[in-house]
Amino acid sequence: MTDALTQFPPTLTEARKRLAQFVPHAGVEYARLRNFDHGPGAHDHVSVLSPYIRARLLDETAVTRAVLAQHTTAEADKFLAEVFWRTYWKGWIQQRPTVWDQYLHDLNRLRDDVQSQAGLRARWEEACLGQTGIAPFDAWAHELVSTGYLHNHARMWFASIWIFTLQLPWQLGADFFLRHLLDGDVAVNTLSWRWVAGIQTRGKTYLAQPDNIAKFTGGRFESVTGLASEAPPIDAPEPPAIVPLQPSDPLPLPARYGILLHGEDIDLPRMLRHASEPVAIAYSETTDRHSPWTMAPHVATFRLEAARSVLPDGVTLDVLADAQAISRWAQLHRLEQIVAPYAPTGPARQALDVYEALQDGVPLSLYRRSLDSTAWPKATKGFFPFRKHIPDLIATFGQ
Repeated sequence: MTDALTQFPPTLTEARKRLAQFVPHAGVEYARLRNFDHGPGAHDHVSVLSPYIRARLLDETAVTRAVLAQHTTAEADKFLAEVFWRTYWKGWIQQRPTVWDQYLHDLNRLRDDVQSQAGLRARWEEACLGQTGIAPFDAWAHELVSTGYLHNHARMWFASIWIFTLQLPWQLGADFFLRHLLDGDVAVNTLSWRWVAGIQTRGKTYLAQPDNIAKFTGGRFESVTGLASEAPPIDAPEPPAIVPLQPSDPLPLPARYGILLHGEDIDLPRMLRHASEPVAIAYSETTDRHSPWTMAPHVATFRLEAARSVLPDGVTLDVLADAQAISRWAQLHRLEQIVAPYAPTGPARQALDVYEALQDGVPLSLYRRSLDSTAWPKATKGFFPFRKHIPDLIATFGQ
């Protein structure tokens, strides 16, 4: 058992409370102090909203509006950029979905390597258990497993040490994060690890350095030794060609339709604005499909309980494990259509693709937010070209 759900109660009420508490600090204070990691329970200079944004209990629109109600755009620039990094990553991989496919292929190959190569298995287990002898790395491993969270700066240090000091495959590190992070996201996690490894921005790596760790952990980890002094880029294929986004499905609603939430998007209030009288509401559970190893239980529990927290009073949530369960649910409620939030690249989308391939299934309509339809096609290059569009994106949903 962990205390992840105690530190991050999975409810809409908690998400809104944390947003309100953080907003006064989202301007110059955040810009000045955001890189300091003071350890578990002391992440006072960052929002720690990522688990809630990941599940879409909150979204970029709600967060941005709240911040700009108290700060100017210039004051909140650093924080708003962090909010839109998530939008950028999701748009980038949505246009290059085979990057996720290749990652899964590599991970399955590495699973076999871990089982057959005793040396690799021992080093991988020591890293996951926080038994490497590198004090900050081991502390972050324990914090991740016990809380489901790490400060963003710690994630960068951790990934760098995993790849360049411990010389472990980056895919195994990305998997370790995805199995434990409450905010673990296919796009953000995969592409961030690729960036540290020098794959995402070709040739640009991130090197964890003892003086930087000492400074930004407030001296908690002084004089760390044994870290790699160089970070040569990991060899990898060039990124695949861009695949154009498919248009969002229209929502012509028949008399009997159901809403199907999933771990990528549980924003039921938004769905009810477009489909206000569903016959039934369900949740597609695909958490275990993120990894060939066992996912930390708090990851699935957080998303499911968060979904339950947005239900209207008296409404129950059917939990569906696979495509066949979705089909049976539709038949049970005599649905003529299923309406779901758009599922981007990842396990949730794969499950819905399997459902749509079933014969005689009820039609499925995937509703994509206008912000995603506008922002994702702009994620064709690096973040900084994308960043230039943030003011225009904000203007599309008001302040």
